Amino acid sequence: MASYLDFEQGIKQIDDDIANARIRGDEHAVEILNKNLEKETAKIYKNLNEFQRLALARHPDRPYAIDYIKGMMRDYYELHGDRAYRDDGAIVCFIGYIGSKKVVVIGEQKGRGTKNKLKRNFGMPHPEGYRKALRIAKMAEKFELPILFLIDTPGAYPGVAAEERGQSEAIARNLFEFANLKTPMIAVVIGEGGSGGALAIGVADKLAMMRNSVFSVISPEGCAAILWNDPSKQEQATKALKITADDLKSLNLIDDVIEEPINGAHRDKETAVKALASYFITELDKLEKLKVDELLNARIAKILSAGAFEEGK
Repeated sequence: MASYLDFEQGIKQIDDDIANARIRGDEHAVEILNKNLEKETAKIYKNLNEFQRLALARHPDRPYAIDYIKGMMRDYYELHGDRAYRDDGAIVCFIGYIGSKKVVVIGEQKGRGTKNKLKRNFGMPHPEGYRKALRIAKMAEKFELPILFLIDTPGAYPGVAAEERGQSEAIARNLFEFANLKTPMIAVVIGEGGSGGALAIGVADKLAMMRNSVFSVISPEGCAAILWNDPSKQEQATKALKITADDLKSLNLIDDVIEEPINGAHRDKETAVKALASYFITELDKLEKLKVDELLNARIAKILSAGAFEEGK
């Protein structure tokens, strides 16, 4: 069963009409309704506001990291554990091929269904998850394999146990180590990029966002609670935070925006997967032409340019 957001009710009505027409065997009506569906979808998705894009980024039917991995990789094999504490299900690591390229993919996985969400901790990694990501990234560097990071988390797990095991140190360590890793790295926000939990696997040579994804320093709910002491003002906070792909591209905080299908990645997963895979292969070809020193210098310059300012005259 498809899930519909509040602003998708027009689409839902037409989908229901199409289903009823098919039951009646009225193919002429189906043809007309499909044309109406295309028009309604285009009208809705071409005029989305920031809060609606946030809802899409969190849509339960949106493809998660493993959906992308299984859709674009072949001969893939999952790698587990941080070799220190345990295997964190919120971080998934795979080695395999994307096109003709042997690569490592590291992603944050939210999970579907109660059992799987608990296994993945709702996509909120513990420190051992970030240490697992670093271990696999170091392995990729050793064997000269490029890395693709798939970002999709509401944030790092904020529990007491995570803090006891060094959550902040694990995130900081990743930022430091990834900045100097001698292999091409590309990071893509596929859904929700929340705070340091996302940034911990977001240091890369290229940082891109899917069209209907978000990337923020804090959740809109948290921002509204802090600034106005009113979580219900999350829509106002969403606009103020500038968390959409277009916002961040205009601020030069990301490199590229990957276009999704007109009806969103949650309605056409296959096309979304192809778009991400195509972007990765195209950008990787460019990065592989650089020498290691050139790659590292460009990465450091990119990191240092974030938040740059000029004094007014």
